Amino acid sequence: MTDTADLAALFRFVLVRTSHPGNIGSAARAIRTMGFTRLELVAPAEYPSREADALAANAVSVLAEAGVHAALVDGLAGVTFALGLSARRRGVNLPELTPREGAAQALAAAARGEQVALVFGNERTGLENEELARCHAMVRIPSVEDYSSLNLAQAVQVMAYEQRLAMLGEAPVAAPPEQAEPPADAARMERFFEHLGQTLDDIEFHKGREPTTIMLRLRRLFQRAQPDERELRILHGVLADAQRMAMLARREK
Repeated sequence: MTDTADLAALFRFVLVRTSHPGNIGSAARAIRTMGFTRLELVAPAEYPSREADALAANAVSVLAEAGVHAALVDGLAGVTFALGLSARRRGVNLPELTPREGAAQALAAAARGEQVALVFGNERTGLENEELARCHAMVRIPSVEDYSSLNLAQAVQVMAYEQRLAMLGEAPVAAPPEQAEPPADAARMERFFEHLGQTLDDIEFHKGREPTTIMLRLRRLFQRAQPDERELRILHGVLADAQRMAMLARREK
């Protein structure tokens, strides 16, 4: 089996719109205790911060190497499998996993050499639906119904622990499916979704209807399919031809 350190290097913990810098430091400490070192911060309210450094304790090296990004797609650069953490069910059509199930699927992806992201939202509001839509599945920690909100760093610790157990062989690992080419990463998928959305507008697919629900379902469809780069090029070509035909049709009117 691949060395746990090699597997851990394929994982990143992504904190989105974190309000309190202390949670960033505590999250750094949480992942470091489980053998992970990559932290990505998306639009943090305050960072760098002395409070973050203080609560990181001996994990300040994780903070020193953390990436800071303006948008989630940048924090997911290179990622081909992402799990979004949510405390409650959302109106996004994603598979819902337990932490152990999520860790098993994430480990299977890492075993194929894929880069994996565990994505955590803002302390008060969690991940927004459009942020969850960039993930392949959603993980809910099974807390009690009448007090379900974990502290951000606690949620990070739970997932880091489950991922560590999976890597040590204490949790079942799903067999990796055969795939000739690795899936396209998050940035390439985002460019495809932008092209898809523009094409649907160009061919007047929505006919005045709100496009959000359709786009979320199409995102889910293609995220589930996990196309590789060659397949995405074919899809881009199909979309480009549809746009060209729509432009010719408008000229002939």
